[in-house]
Amino acid sequence: MHRLWVRWALLIVFVGLIGTVFVNLGDWQLDRLRQRRERNAATIGNEQAPVRPAEDVFTRTITEADQWQRVEARGSFDADHQFVVRYRDNGGSDGYEVVTPLRMPTGTLLVDRGFVRLPGNAPIPAAGPPPPSGEVVVIGHVRRNETGRRSAVTPVAGQIRLINSDAIAATLPYPLLNGYLSALVVQPPQAGDLQPVALPEISEGPHFWYAVQWFIFTGFAVAGIVVFIRSDLRARRESSVGSGG
Repeated sequence: MHRLWVRWALLIVFVGLIGTVFVNLGDWQLDRLRQRRERNAATIGNEQAPVRPAEDVFTRTITEADQWQRVEARGSFDADHQFVVRYRDNGGSDGYEVVTPLRMPTGTLLVDRGFVRLPGNAPIPAAGPPPPSGEVVVIGHVRRNETGRRSAVTPVAGQIRLINSDAIAATLPYPLLNGYLSALVVQPPQAGDLQPVALPEISEGPHFWYAVQWFIFTGFAVAGIVVFIRSDLRARRESSVGSGG
């Protein structure tokens, strides 16, 4: 019987350890669900709010909470310093985006002028469509800097992988405001079949069911202890009965 107690104790310790891991993973998924709900609420609230002047928003470091506000910016595009953003996805379509600095009286702001869909295996062009000349009005979504490897944010031959105003500013002869603007409407209209970048999907994702899954695994582990001990006790009783016969 002593050996059974030792085995049961070791089993309980093991299940306790993996059960703790499973519960923590479930809690982590619930925390991600909470964050996603908050992000969805902020996205919807910002997108539905009235259009604000860009000068009122691009005065500081742009954060997640600032994203998807609609703002209006006025200025002129610097066509000599624009960038192709490679390997982008927009609503399930593959293509590229075009980023051009907008010179405003209050500073220079990067504008993602839109997404260009590439059919099939068409190559990414060396340069994007030229922007409208003269004074323009851009209404778009506020976006924070994208972050990643240095090679992804540093322009090479006018091309980048991620949009980061700090990295791009290091290659320009003037400073940039933090973050960037993702254009919805440009007046006068721009050429080149540029499409606005779509809002992120507003859903709760799989986090709730992932959490339920981890909690179910915890329940199975605990139930396994009961089944294992009952099996040992049954085997011991049968052994005792056999010996007695």
